[in-house]
Order: sequence, then structure tokens, then C-alpha cells
Amino acid sequence: MRPQIYEEKIIVSSKDIDFNGHVNNLKYIEWMINAAINHSASLGFTPEVYKNIGFTWFVKSHFVEYKKPAFEGDELIVKTWIKEVGKIISKREYEIYKKDILIAKGETEWIFVDLKTQRPKKIPKEIIEKYFEKD
Repeated sequence: MRPQIYEEKIIVSSKDIDFNGHVNNLKYIEWMINAAINHSASLGFTPEVYKNIGFTWFVKSHFVEYKKPAFEGDELIVKTWIKEVGKIISKREYEIYKKDILIAKGETEWIFVDLKTQRPKKIPKEIIEKYFEKD
């Protein structure tokens, strides 16, 4: 099965800029998390749906590699997909482009969690299947 790739456009605003005159490092993580949430929502798994079924995702770790800077007014494309899924952990990858140039890439490990117990739970097959295309 191939992962479904989700894309969204970002226009860099003045609020995204740090004291060095380019996009603040934390903004990339924010864009990655938002893309992950929006990707899930596009497949029918909004935060509200997860809450209603009693589960959610917690971040275990983030990795970001910054390759080139972005500046106010730049149009960026954030791409994300599920790289692999284990029993309780899903690894998601990200690429951020300015035009056709890769300016950042990253990975997040997400843990599937029971909202009541705050403990990890096995990721249901029905959820995993939504993120992959059938070959």
C-alpha cells in the first residue's frame, strides 16, 4: 500500500518572521502539525471525531531539517504522509517547498492514546487503512 500524500499551501506572513528576518523555526513545526491535523480531517478524522470515539494522538518526537530560509510573502507547499505504522506509533513525514525547492523536511512520531486512561492504545486497522492507497 502506498501512502496518501496530503498537500497544503502556506503564505508566509509577517507574524512568521523572527529576529533574523526569516521564518521562525517554530513555525515549521506548527505548519507540520497543522498539515497532519488537516490531512486526518480530509480523511474524516477530525479532532472532534477522535474525541467522540475516545482517542487522540500525542506527539512523541519531532525532527526538522532546515535546508533553505523562507521569507515574508513566500508561497510554500507543505506535503505530509504516513511513513510507517506500528502497534501504537505512527511515523509521519513532511516536506516543505518554496517553488520546486525543498526548504525543510521533517518527521513526527505520533502515539495513539486512549483519552480516558491517557495510555497508548493499539491503532485500529480501519484508521490505518484510510491513510494508504490500495495498490
